[in-house]
Amino acid sequence: MPKWFQNQMRKAFYEKNCYQIKLLNQCWFFYRKREADPEQL
Repeated sequence: MPKWFQNQMRKAFYEKNCYQIKLLNQCWFFYRKREADPEQL
């Protein structure tokens, strides 16, 4: 996980920003899925 992403997650959890946490979580799993199978989008 990139450092900038960890910082964003840490900030969202610290501020208890549920919307930001959900958004970052979705982005992370989309990114992981895309990296695992780049031909499937």
